[in-house]
Amino acid sequence: MLTMAQRTNVQAQDETSSSRLPIRESHTINLIDTPGHADFTFEVIRSLRILDGAVCILDGVAGVEAQTEKVWYQAANHKIPKIIYINKLDRDGAAFGKTVKEIASRLFTWPAVCQIPWYDQSTDRHKGNFVGLGDAVELQCLRWAGRDDGKSIRVIKLNDLASIDKRLYEELRKARVALVELLSENDDYMVEKYLECNEDHLAISPADIRKSIRRCLLDGASTITPVFAGSSFQNIGIQPLLDRVVDLLPSPSEISDPEVKISGMHIGLKDLTEKNGLPSSIAPKSGSKGRVVGSKGIFSLQGNIGALALAFKVVNNPKSGVLVYVRVYYGTIESNAMLYNTNLQSSERAPKLFRMYAADAVEVPSINSGQIGVIRGLKYARTGDTLIAYTGTSPKSGIPAPWNTLQLRPIDVPSPVFFASVEPQSLSEQESISNALALLLREDPSLRVTVDDDSGQTLLSGMGELHLEIAQDRLINDLKAKASMGKIEIEYRECIMAPSSVQRAVFDREIAGKMGQAGCSVTVIPWSDDMETTSVMDGTESMLKSNGNMIVTKIKQNQHDSSEEQKGLPLGLTHDFFHTPLRNGALAALARGPQHRFPMQNTQVSILFDLTSDFFGMHTTPAALLTAARIATQRALKDSAQAIDTVLMEPVMNAVITCTEATLGGVVHDISAARGGHIVSLDDTDAMSTSDDRTREEAQLIDIRRVYAPPDPFASSVAVGNEEGMPSQTNRARSITARIPLKEMVGYLKHLRSLTAGRGSFTMSLDRFERMNGLRQKAVLKEIRGSY
Repeated sequence: MLTMAQRTNVQAQDETSSSRLPIRESHTINLIDTPGHADFTFEVIRSLRILDGAVCILDGVAGVEAQTEKVWYQAANHKIPKIIYINKLDRDGAAFGKTVKEIASRLFTWPAVCQIPWYDQSTDRHKGNFVGLGDAVELQCLRWAGRDDGKSIRVIKLNDLASIDKRLYEELRKARVALVELLSENDDYMVEKYLECNEDHLAISPADIRKSIRRCLLDGASTITPVFAGSSFQNIGIQPLLDRVVDLLPSPSEISDPEVKISGMHIGLKDLTEKNGLPSSIAPKSGSKGRVVGSKGIFSLQGNIGALALAFKVVNNPKSGVLVYVRVYYGTIESNAMLYNTNLQSSERAPKLFRMYAADAVEVPSINSGQIGVIRGLKYARTGDTLIAYTGTSPKSGIPAPWNTLQLRPIDVPSPVFFASVEPQSLSEQESISNALALLLREDPSLRVTVDDDSGQTLLSGMGELHLEIAQDRLINDLKAKASMGKIEIEYRECIMAPSSVQRAVFDREIAGKMGQAGCSVTVIPWSDDMETTSVMDGTESMLKSNGNMIVTKIKQNQHDSSEEQKGLPLGLTHDFFHTPLRNGALAALARGPQHRFPMQNTQVSILFDLTSDFFGMHTTPAALLTAARIATQRALKDSAQAIDTVLMEPVMNAVITCTEATLGGVVHDISAARGGHIVSLDDTDAMSTSDDRTREEAQLIDIRRVYAPPDPFASSVAVGNEEGMPSQTNRARSITARIPLKEMVGYLKHLRSLTAGRGSFTMSLDRFERMNGLRQKAVLKEIRGSY
């Protein structure tokens, strides 16, 4: 968190040629930094959920990289306003103009160049020093003093620049003209100001230009992105960048309506906080506790709801303990407030609240709407949980429906593709390792812990090799767990090839001293995402897609019960009382296949619960329902496997490999011949088919010839006659989009660097699980069984 209360010193060296930057009023900026590696995509997504705006930082030498594109479109899907900062312009090979063109061609946005780099041309070196910026908005130049850590800035007005640097003077005028022209094409307000100033691009005030840029940023239909320049290492450009963050990006009150899921419906938070309220179909029945009904009979968020917050990150601090970072979307969280966790259906008290300044925590009495704060002392809250401060919350009964189902910005956790075994060094360490693993899962829900029933091994699963390596390091070095880690393996799947017959199971046994009795009937069939599914919307049928499988639960009601209030259900019970444990029982059975013991994939489980024959009154408990569903599903899977053997499925990755033109042929041959991959496209980054890239398909193609980009005076390897200033054919960067089995990508980075003389890089994400052919399955099973 930064508080911009004071500005950097500005040297007024010359009364006629310099001026002082204005002192700005205080603003609070919460900075959320995320890793850029593809293995940590989930952490990027969970951080994007709580952002009001984003600064996309590009390397001035490398330009727009593959992972940058993926995160860019993820932010676009969340409708987050973005500005771009081109960094490292002090390095050899930095090319600001080339990067601007890549922004247009690869991110499909019109770059509004607000700053251009200033290189000192007076030196005799091969490359001039990066000394400052030309500001096309303010029509002035900022020159930073060397060896001063960016603390002293000289401000030079446009009219005085001609005598100092004629080339920069002319280029800054061109940049202002191009900026005004681009804004005029997208904002009527700028057209009006342009006409008021007698069509003089330079006469328009900086305030009007900032207002126009902000209007375009906050307009979801606009395709303009402001571009700024600098060098963070030398602290050049940081101060004006923070000013533009305040001027251009929205405040918490101006963000788009966050998504809320309540009673299975996805609606906007404003539908709850404003007069609209909840639809009457999901509002509490008459007489419900905590009911607030408006004049039109609509249930609104006013009343007992004190605050809504999202726990977006959990961190284990060695000194302070577990810290839960929260973003408050509604109301105010007070110190010592009782918070209800709608994900865990439990309550706990928030003893102390803090505001973080880097590693320093300052205790505060409350966290207001729109703010980010830290709660210390929560024992169960996990990353991604929704917390509600509700007046009169009971630790035992919780809060009334439908508020107990409310979730802020819910996301699906992607399936892990790697796993490694975790073994305690002694039996006495088993409990401490279990506690450490539980803490890891609280911090990162994309990690998963399972226990192999056959071997008894504890398996830790993650999104990639680096992801698991860091989790292992945290477990052993940070959490001091005395454990040994096994070799990282690939998470395969198993799928059925034939439908099963109806399998019925009745559970009748004592559980924890209480009699449990329940039954159900189950069938399983092969399933895929493109299959059409329909559901009855009266509560008797429930459908859930989970980990590549479809679970359908249906309650056959007692037709003899004419009670309209209960709709045939036993008195006091709801549909969820049956749906939830039946669904969980099926998921438990799908965790292990009938033949090879891998998790099931592409399987539809249909569960029928007949109230006449499967319900046994008070003895039918959730535990009994879960066990009956698990047993029946296991029987159905075995019945299918007896008809036709199951088939292994392996994760296939969407990989984007970047290399030079000279090494393109060798990389393509290695992918297609040695690794069994399928080349999707060359230099066509639009070919990725993941759901995160839907915005890409809808993007407007941009004519690069119309994009303004200042010339790069020191760019290397420029082809003669290439008006776009792109690198020569030999060194030109090429990108290869391919689908490759994950098994062939293990350790691929070292091999790629040897093929490309260290210049190659790649990113990958899970595309889908695909069935193996017979020869490949036989080889994989031989390798797996030979490792035991």
